Amino acid sequence: MLKNASENELWVKSFCRSSSKITDVISALGQSKIKVQALHNQEVPTGPGVIFFDSHAPITAIIECIAEHAHSCEHQIIAISFDAMPHGLSWRLLNAGASDVFTWCSVERPTEILSARLQYWESTKRKLQYLNSKLIGKSDLWQATLRQIVDMASTDCPVLILGESGTGKELVTKEIHQLDARKDKQDLVVVDCTTIVPSLSGSELFGHEKGAFTNAISTRDGAFALANSGTLFLDELGELPPALQPELLRVLQEGTYKRVGSNTWRKAHFRLISATNRDLSEEVKNGNFRQDLFYRISGWVCQLPSLEKRREDIPLLADYFLRKVHKKNQPIDPEVYQYLSTRNYPGNVRELQQLVSRIANKHIGEGPFTVGDIPEADRPSFPEQESCFGGKELEQAVKKMIYAGLSLKDVKDIVTNIAKEVVIDDENGNLRQAAKKLGCSERILQMHKKTDTYHNPYLKVCH
Repeated sequence: MLKNASENELWVKSFCRSSSKITDVISALGQSKIKVQALHNQEVPTGPGVIFFDSHAPITAIIECIAEHAHSCEHQIIAISFDAMPHGLSWRLLNAGASDVFTWCSVERPTEILSARLQYWESTKRKLQYLNSKLIGKSDLWQATLRQIVDMASTDCPVLILGESGTGKELVTKEIHQLDARKDKQDLVVVDCTTIVPSLSGSELFGHEKGAFTNAISTRDGAFALANSGTLFLDELGELPPALQPELLRVLQEGTYKRVGSNTWRKAHFRLISATNRDLSEEVKNGNFRQDLFYRISGWVCQLPSLEKRREDIPLLADYFLRKVHKKNQPIDPEVYQYLSTRNYPGNVRELQQLVSRIANKHIGEGPFTVGDIPEADRPSFPEQESCFGGKELEQAVKKMIYAGLSLKDVKDIVTNIAKEVVIDDENGNLRQAAKKLGCSERILQMHKKTDTYHNPYLKVCH
């Protein structure tokens, strides 16, 4: 295990034929006050690093090295070539897990690029530590989402957050505003677009003058004025009435607006964050949402994953809700964790939180949380569960394989390989988590991916 790299420190792996090039580069890095330590075979790095290569380097070995270390390094790997690269190689290296790829001699002041990237990564690390205390989850998919949130917060471009109901869109918005480093930053203003009434001409957004319409008994500032120099969050933007979409577009393009009932143009400058559980690209195709407005609000698009795609985070979330929200510190029976982790959550994290609240409210005394604390209405239907494992579909599939002449070993291999692929896919390629779930070694899954055993010609008999 290679020790954690400190600030302004890189691990280096070379695939170059000539060592003199690396010596010159390391000397240049040292002059820029960047410390370097070599990565030796069998070492697992946990900090940022650089892989150097030239035209003689084995491309497959470089890709395998990046893929092997990308997870432990949180994708903080830069691949740098000393020679012109073949067309398409940059994309292959990025897909393997590198964060950036460039040619050393094709950029000005490459050491400054590395130094700036190290400083940014160190800043990102501190922000991620903060986010991990607010937006709970350790899965690779969720950690990648948190890194994206940090990146979004460091810019001033408009953000569109997509995700199913209950995935935490408003919480993410609050943290983007919190991490926003603008000087003299003002408040975060939240507008629920489902409550905007078209007949009032968008008073909620624009504000209104006294007497502009019935019951307008006084002048009122709208969301644009309140969010000036701050952040405006338009929740469920897909529900914004079509009549107000061009008016919103004008404000975003020109930074000016009029109160309802006024002829005076006013200025407003704010950061826009929008959220919706609708597919806005489909809404554009169907004519329900303006295309030019869609392009204006989607400077950066963030897709929040459903709880189904990050099931390994469920125990952490349950612990957080019990201990931080309900102040319950008793241990939790493993069977409760198993129940929570396998249950379906159409309402995502919000539904999980409500379920945990019901469990907390039902719990009596100072003992551990057990299955008896699960309300009866939330308990699983066991006959339905059992039918999933011993049903006719599985029996028919096995019959087809046997009738096709497959041996018991063939059947076992096919089912085993399917199980491996299913769990690897569920864990988004994280072999360590997949191996833990399957109860096997990570090496077994590495060999499975390398030999691609899943593509077994016998599988056609199952279809």
